[in-house]
Parts: sequence; structure tokens; C-alpha cells
Amino acid sequence: MASDQAQTGQKFIAIVLAGSRGPSDPVAEAAGVRAKALAEIGGVAMVSRVIAALATSQSVSEIVVVGLSGELPADVEAVLAARSVRRVMGAETPSRSVIAALETLDSAAPVLVTTADHALLQSEYVDEFCGGARTCGADVAIALATHQKVLAASPDTRRTVSRFSDGDYCGCNLFAFMTQRGRDAVGFWRRVEAHRKNPVRVIRSLGLFTLLRFVSGRLSLSQGLGALSRRSGATVAPVLMKHGEAAIDVDSAEDLRRVRAMVAAREPG
Repeated sequence: MASDQAQTGQKFIAIVLAGSRGPSDPVAEAAGVRAKALAEIGGVAMVSRVIAALATSQSVSEIVVVGLSGELPADVEAVLAARSVRRVMGAETPSRSVIAALETLDSAAPVLVTTADHALLQSEYVDEFCGGARTCGADVAIALATHQKVLAASPDTRRTVSRFSDGDYCGCNLFAFMTQRGRDAVGFWRRVEAHRKNPVRVIRSLGLFTLLRFVSGRLSLSQGLGALSRRSGATVAPVLMKHGEAAIDVDSAEDLRRVRAMVAAREPG
């Protein structure tokens, strides 16, 4: 059972993963910038959009950006300064970057983790997820959207889909670590993250029986997360998001074009 802190209205410390493969990253290359997080959408760098969504939510008290190194454009620097954002040096993988950021925190507050390429993130999505994370009673909460809702938001989008017996789900790049046991589970994530885009390989790490049920279409979402909880040593629960748009990030040049069009449609002028 998660500690009482998961049930309170305590605000979250938000960690934004902004690591980059440099200008060779397909998104950075398409946008003509040195780092993916700096790709502009509607004239605003993706990382600035994410910071704005977090800062204007009712759930976040502090923001830490990991991996955004070197000199930054003046407008991005201004956003970081205006929002009192701390920068932490990143590591070679997302999980190691999260660990690096966690080591700088001296607070027992719950932690929200998202990514700098979550350009469609809005404050209402942040509050919806954080509210669900507080009430689910788990050490770790993960945001999911049904594939049906994702396609309703963007019919031609291509997302990684995990197919369970009770539905098909897409991850939303929103994770909450509600307790110390939850924070400690990042070590398990480190062991499986190389396969995070391949649901079958992730399920394989949870044991042969779980894998067989998954590939035969007999594994439910709750059964899969139950196996994950047992292997990681922390209880894991889903927060099902109302908006499929919450599952759309920018992983490719095609995604960049699509998200730019979506933002232009909702933010004319």
C-alpha cells in the first residue's frame, strides 16, 4: 500500500526529460535546431510549451529540466528564468536521467515525470493525471489513453500500442512516483527501458507465463500491471486519460509536421 502522501493534495515536483541525440536526431534535423527539445511548434520551442503547461497547472510546485545543456535561445532562457526552472545535467538514458534528477531533490513530495517532446501537453492534462495519481493508491502511476481516443484526436498518428484482452492502450509520457518505494522502482525501469517501444519485449521481462498470456490475447491491463508491480517491488496503477491527444508526442519528422498542423488549427494566428 502506498504511503499517505499519495492521498494528499501535496503538489508535485515535475521532471522534464530533455535529452538529445544532437542535430542528427530526426526531429532536430527537420527543425534545423541543435537539440530536439528546441524544435519550434507555433513559434515556441517544445520544451517551453511543456514548461508552460506544468507551470500553469494547479498540481506542480517546482520544475526541473534534465539534459538541456549548453547555451540556449534567448526565448527559452527567458521561460526558464520566469518559471524558476532548475537545470540538471542529463545521463545516457531516460531512467538514469530521472535518477540523476531525483538525487538532487531533498523533498519527499510526489514526483511527476514527462518529456520535452510532449508538445501538446496542457495544464488540464497535468491536473487530470496528478489527481488520478493521488487517488489511485499506488506507488507509481502511469498515464494511458485508449488507442481509440488517440485515433479520434489524430486519425493518422502512429503510436506504440499495447494490446490487452480488455483494450488497446497508448502511453502518455506522464509518470508519477508517489512514494519512496516508487522512486526506488526507477531502477527496474532502467533494466527494461531499451525495449520501451516494444510491448512484447517489456512483457517478456515480467515472466514467461505473463508473456504467453499477452501474446495469446488473454492478459488484461490489470494483470499486466500486477506482474509489473511484483517485479518492480512497487505497486503500479494506470490513470486513464480523457483526451487521446495526451498520448501524442514528437518522435519523428512526421510527428513534427502533424503536431505543428494540430497546434496551428487550435492556435490560429
